Amino acid sequence: MAPAAAAAGGPYRGRFAPSPTGPLHAGSLGAALGSWLDARAHGGRWLLRLEDTDTPRCVAGAEAAILGQLAACGLVADAPPLRQSARGPAYAAALEALRAAGRVYPCACTRKDIAAHWAARGLRWPPEAETPYPGTCRGGLQGRPARAWRFRVDARDAGVQGIAGPVHWHDRRLGPQQQDVAQAVGDFVLQRADGLWAYQLAVVVDDAAQGITDVVRGEDLADNTPRQILLQRALGVPAPRYLHLPLVRAADGRKLSKQNGAEALELRNPVAALQAAGTVLGLPRIEAAGPGAWLAQAVPAWAGIIAAFATRSRP
Repeated sequence: MAPAAAAAGGPYRGRFAPSPTGPLHAGSLGAALGSWLDARAHGGRWLLRLEDTDTPRCVAGAEAAILGQLAACGLVADAPPLRQSARGPAYAAALEALRAAGRVYPCACTRKDIAAHWAARGLRWPPEAETPYPGTCRGGLQGRPARAWRFRVDARDAGVQGIAGPVHWHDRRLGPQQQDVAQAVGDFVLQRADGLWAYQLAVVVDDAAQGITDVVRGEDLADNTPRQILLQRALGVPAPRYLHLPLVRAADGRKLSKQNGAEALELRNPVAALQAAGTVLGLPRIEAAGPGAWLAQAVPAWAGIIAAFATRSRP
């Protein structure tokens, strides 16, 4: 049975959005494969976006390496890639719209300031956790220079219609989800102190511009979803459906990532690489002579998997 049509409206459009900070590794191939399979199982389009806004971290030659790795695995986008580094005017326009609506404010705080605020109250967060912003600059900069722009999560005190309490959403694999963004994260940054655009704003603006109906990505990004939903509501853009995939993990159980020293994807045998990624996604073993033949068999297998997701995760 064919999967249901995309809930966000219109023909299915998915995307894979790597950062060109190095070549793909086994974990990023899993995200690429899952998003590609989901698009093909829905008879939709698969787009590529290069998240290169954090220019100091981008590596020369990484974009070409990523495109070559994807092509070697048979994962070819249906349109030329969108580069976030060329999207500054769109992000600036979105920030201005939010400013005019009273949904953002300038912030003078450093990370050290935020940590000191909580330390004075006997509270500390582990290094891997996000420290909530305490709202220090909501009432003004108190004579300090502005460093960044933050999104006002609960705008009731600004005299505009805001969103209070937990954000609820449905994940196609994980089922019903919720997060109180004000408590877990606080007002979050949209433009950084160095002038670069923050991930949350860029991804929401670009998903809307590309008409993305379904976001399929690793489950480590699931806790970003409520912030993106708040921004979608504030900007008046459609919310896509979300599916967060299981992660490829290192021997110590940590997520495989560039930060953890993940090695570049070994592609002397692309079918073996695809099979390893597919196993993490729940696909059966597929015997095939090349990537194209492997992918042709993987699409109907994935359709069966997401049908089971729909049954199991139904609200």
